[in-house]
Amino acid sequence: MFRYLKEKWNVDWFQFVLIFTTFALGGSLCARVGSYLLGLILSEKGFVYWLLYIPVVTLLWPLCVLLVSVPLGQYRFFTAYIRKMGSRMTVGRTKNNQPDS
Repeated sequence: MFRYLKEKWNVDWFQFVLIFTTFALGGSLCARVGSYLLGLILSEKGFVYWLLYIPVVTLLWPLCVLLVSVPLGQYRFFTAYIRKMGSRMTVGRTKNNQPDS
């Protein structure tokens, strides 16, 4: 699996380790920041907390990963990765990028 991703992303093993480290640290930072922000708004971790946690973390993730990618030298990779991910999640488009009729 790792070899497949390394070849797909066209990177050497050192950069591959840096990319995976960025994913791990960015995801952890995102979880911490999301939990902290929701802790400021809500007093307990009940149903509403967990209902809001997923969208908050989903929205924070790209920012956290980009922040972590700068000191690890992977900013260029992650800007392209996030841009590609965003284009795939565009609402109202079909596979050939034509607007829905």
